[in-house]
Amino acid sequence: MKKGFLYFLIAVLVLGSASCKKCLDLKPQDGIVKEEFWKTKEQVKAAVIGIYSSMMESSSGTYGRDNYIPSMAELLFVWGEGRADNVSPATFTSSHDIELVNVNIQAANVNANWRPFYRTINFCNTVIEKAPEVLATDNTFTQAQLDNYLSEALTVRALMYFYLARTFGDVPLKLDATLSDENITPIAKSSQADVLAQIVADLKSAESKSVATYGDPASDKGRVTKYTINTILADVYLWMDKYADCIAECDKIINSQKFGLIRGATINPPVYEYNADWFSSLYYNGNSAEGIFELQYDVQKLNPYFTMFSTISNAPRWVAAPDLMDRVFTVDFTNDQNYDIRGDGASVRAASSSVWKYIGITGTTQRTVNQSFAHWFFYRYADVLLMKAEALNESGQGQPALDILYSVRTRANALAATDLMPGPTDKNLIQDFILMERAREFCFEGKRWFDVLRNTKRNNYERKSIILNMVSQSVPSNMQQSAQVKMQDKNCHYLPIYLYELQTNKLLVQNPFYK
Repeated sequence: MKKGFLYFLIAVLVLGSASCKKCLDLKPQDGIVKEEFWKTKEQVKAAVIGIYSSMMESSSGTYGRDNYIPSMAELLFVWGEGRADNVSPATFTSSHDIELVNVNIQAANVNANWRPFYRTINFCNTVIEKAPEVLATDNTFTQAQLDNYLSEALTVRALMYFYLARTFGDVPLKLDATLSDENITPIAKSSQADVLAQIVADLKSAESKSVATYGDPASDKGRVTKYTINTILADVYLWMDKYADCIAECDKIINSQKFGLIRGATINPPVYEYNADWFSSLYYNGNSAEGIFELQYDVQKLNPYFTMFSTISNAPRWVAAPDLMDRVFTVDFTNDQNYDIRGDGASVRAASSSVWKYIGITGTTQRTVNQSFAHWFFYRYADVLLMKAEALNESGQGQPALDILYSVRTRANALAATDLMPGPTDKNLIQDFILMERAREFCFEGKRWFDVLRNTKRNNYERKSIILNMVSQSVPSNMQQSAQVKMQDKNCHYLPIYLYELQTNKLLVQNPFYK
């Protein structure tokens, strides 16, 4: 999708930007809804590429102020990491972020603003609604082409709702396009269960219409393929505790043999051999054999992560938790040649506590602001393996789960000190082992909070201690007692509905914990 900038310019002209004045309007400007636009397959393609471009839109307003609207790229990180234990507030952290960390968020907090997600949902809804009409006006537009475009829109819509459901619980489920002010009507929340059911329905419909490849790696990683759909479905099924279904979706990806782990380390003590290209292939260049779905930032469309994480100006917004190296990766003080490749120089720069994954070129060289084009990973192959391991363990198949888990650890040379050495029938210890391995493998990739919550809520919150233990790591000591009490209430695990949405949509009701 390196041609994406051309399409991005087209999409900006076609799609315009969202209005900020009405509830869940997020409507394209008039250009997309005029009858003269929806005439050719090229226009449909531009609108579909616009869906991806909408996920890379920049923030607006001034960071730290109440008028700030975070970009989706920021929220993907903040929702997945800000409340968890791998990051800490830094020099430039606003009160909004600190309140999130301290389990003290209120409805006016800008991190509860779901607008970027509903904006993209509306672009998807518009394609789903309007693209079929073009079959009647362009006789070169085939049903197969339409089906593929619909699969992309359905899948991205499902992914957006999956983030919303895991972050807010019950959310408005809007499946029709907002095409003009006349289409704007208040809409109440749907239950999380209903939203998840719609997500599954969308993904199943999308799978039947999808393609396996577009013919080039950038498009295959940057646009929806059938493997993207299988991966999201596996994640959704895992969240829903449907383990057999999760395993089946993972097997579709594994059995395709189109993906694999990039070689990281070959260890045969006293010989320690590391693949010097592992970091650059996976994170700096992107679109590797391991990638499944990545937001395709490039030199023409930069991400916001340099300013969020760089310590060059001594004013980062987030840094790694001070105990991250010791607690998550550990250090072999007796042999500096023995290390987990995912730790220092990959996820984190230990010397400065920088979140390194998005700002590093190598293990020691930092990008400049003009090189802030690291991709955002929605999913990569290691996620498929560890999701399958988790589902196998929950299905009572501990040994196959451990076999997969150790294959991921071997790639990275995970240190022996992080091996919990569970027996194959010790379900809870294997669960803990997988959860910690996910913390190492996906450090700062927006998954930690959702991983912890998924394991916490399983079996009617049987292991609430998981989230309480995490809070004891992430919240400052003077705030821990209050945070622990709040986290005892499962309603606290979801964010409040943003105040502006409540004011403009009178059918919305605030989430229970924040009333």
